Amino acid sequence: MRADRETEDLLRRHAPQVLGALVRRYGHFDAAEDAVQEALLAAAGQWPSAGPPDNPRGWLIKVASRRLTDALRAERARRAREERAAALAPRDAFVTGDGDGDRAPREDDTLSLLFLCCHPDLPPSAQIALTLRAVGGLTTAEIARAYLVPEATMAQRISRAKQKVRGVRFGRPDNWAERLPAVLQTLYLIFNEGHTATSGPVLQRRDLAGEAIRLTRTVHRLLTDDGETAGLLALMLLTDARRDARTGPHGELIPLDEQDRDRWDRAAIEEGVALVTRALSHGPAGPYQVRAAIAAVHDEAPTAEATDWREILGLYDVLVRLLPGPVERLGRAIAVAMVRGPQAGLAELDALEDELRTGHRLDAVRGHLLERAGSYGDARAAYESAAAKTLSLPEQRYLQARAARLRP
Repeated sequence: MRADRETEDLLRRHAPQVLGALVRRYGHFDAAEDAVQEALLAAAGQWPSAGPPDNPRGWLIKVASRRLTDALRAERARRAREERAAALAPRDAFVTGDGDGDRAPREDDTLSLLFLCCHPDLPPSAQIALTLRAVGGLTTAEIARAYLVPEATMAQRISRAKQKVRGVRFGRPDNWAERLPAVLQTLYLIFNEGHTATSGPVLQRRDLAGEAIRLTRTVHRLLTDDGETAGLLALMLLTDARRDARTGPHGELIPLDEQDRDRWDRAAIEEGVALVTRALSHGPAGPYQVRAAIAAVHDEAPTAEATDWREILGLYDVLVRLLPGPVERLGRAIAVAMVRGPQAGLAELDALEDELRTGHRLDAVRGHLLERAGSYGDARAAYESAAAKTLSLPEQRYLQARAARLRP
């Protein structure tokens, strides 16, 4: 069983590099992905008993390339397009045997694949699905389960995304720095869905959160000087460090101020704090770095009562100047309430009514602040409104329990 797990980890780590190598060489995203899947299946059948080769990536590239060239030859024969055969043939010896397969690609194919999956012509939902499929190595069924849609619907979404990027030149785009925010945003959305699922019976999807962290580590390793990439990785680590304390024995939600901090992952906190500290010392702060700094203040407080809310409010003031979105301003309203009192926080919420009316977060925060202000009837109504709007069963039960506590 351990060999199977080691093989699975090895294949997941190399799969995006192998797919990137094939797409860069041959094009044909769909055919390349099919060939990689065949190579992965072959490895999964052979490696647990025979052991992995000395150069796993070279082995996978070699096998996948053979599968792909066989498929392309069959297609060319069927269509009698021999001119296309010459154009599709590899131009160099990147595909090699185990002996010299350690040659590095001309550029990192995993990062190039991320840029391709996050192409600006794709909507965010398609960027996420294609990233999880092509770079994360998740099956279509796994992605469909994560987003609670039928497998056929997700397959269609991924297929349309592949059609959109067909013919797009593979490689790091010339304007890659302008496109990097889309890559980071996609990874952030994947992490958020894993950390707090927007719907369904469980609060967290640890597989999604873990995949987002793994992919962000890859980007950070390739772009070590980019402060926002470091900030995003720090934010994920500092947030994910609390995951074991966020739910009770029956999956019930435990809010931050009631969590057992002894269950927080101290190694992840130390790594996250070091990352964000280093990033903030090397240039102007971006939104992910500021969010990570806020998370660090929470994680370093020994108790909820010892949390430095004045520092958090100062950081939120910086964040809303950089990114004055409603979610950021909602977080600032909570910090205002903790520093200046619940009425001051409630006044901040009024300005967010139009922008956050459809979601449940505004009502949930309003209920909490009204309860702290002693307006129990209004707080109960706010909690009940929030519970009716959320599709997450753990959040719904938590909000209903808060409301029930305040019934006369």
